[in-house]
Amino acid sequence: MGYKVVVVGATGNVGREMLNILAEREFPVDEIAALASRKSLGTEVSFGDKTLKTLDLDAFDFTGWDIALFAIGSDATKTYAPKAAASGCVVIDNSSLYRYDPDVPLIVPEVNADAIHGYSKKNIIANPNCSTAQMVVALKPLHDRAKIKRVVVSTYQSVSGSGKEAIDELWDQTKGMYVPGQELAPSVYPKQIAFNVIPHIDVFLDDGSTKEEWKMVAETKKIIDPSIKVTATCVRVPVFVGHSEAINIEFEDFLDEEEARDILREAPGIMVIDKRENGGYATPVECVGDFATFISRIRQDSTIENGINLWCVSDNLRKGAALNAVQIAEVLGQKVLQKG
Repeated sequence: MGYKVVVVGATGNVGREMLNILAEREFPVDEIAALASRKSLGTEVSFGDKTLKTLDLDAFDFTGWDIALFAIGSDATKTYAPKAAASGCVVIDNSSLYRYDPDVPLIVPEVNADAIHGYSKKNIIANPNCSTAQMVVALKPLHDRAKIKRVVVSTYQSVSGSGKEAIDELWDQTKGMYVPGQELAPSVYPKQIAFNVIPHIDVFLDDGSTKEEWKMVAETKKIIDPSIKVTATCVRVPVFVGHSEAINIEFEDFLDEEEARDILREAPGIMVIDKRENGGYATPVECVGDFATFISRIRQDSTIENGINLWCVSDNLRKGAALNAVQIAEVLGQKVLQKG
């Protein structure tokens, strides 16, 4: 006996990817519904070798359904997630709405799967920010060995993190650089993204950081350890899919780079590609469509007493969003619902 699963926001990048991954990982589905807003009603989406027509989110009754994967913005989630949860359907939410709620577990299954049991307070589980998800997968096994004091991270985030309009803007601006008359002014981003980098993701806060940077700090503390100090600089780059991060880690105890490499090789969800030669490292192009978080450039930081540098790359539509949500559903099934 399997699960009755709902994907909310099924026509968006993340929603479509959720359907793909549910099929790829052979999640035990008895029945599946693809929901979208009324303007997308009837749009066809793929689920394995099946084609689903989207249903109207406004009119949908969640009663009797087991799990709802939400891939819509915070405003819409605020309206529909409580309705689904109140009907007995467990919500796994990809928006930022519930991430910092103390009564809602924030889960990366390779890191804190046991937090799943906290779902029952609101019948809701939160999926972390894409940039946080891949980083904590890398940090947790190292933290277990040497205890992390401080993390300095700079991100190189793809435009797919901003949705389909951002992908189109990068594509059209790039063409416009070479085709007279097809130049495109920025609209999704405050500056040109083609052949450029923008050190600004989400809104600015009073202390000069952006909301994206704040998310990485707050979420790392909630998922791994509140004592870890984190400082982040988040940058949008002209890459379609795949987030990259340069991470500097300071530990309480000494950790040799060789041991760090061995720990990461054995850690769940990680693929180490780290040869000190041309091309001996992972880049976003290689990670697209893959489930793993790729780690490269592992090396000692000689400027601090107990420091390691590394490079972390992942498909942000997968591990940063859809894959992590499906993995949470798998943990929910195994540890709690136990139907599949």
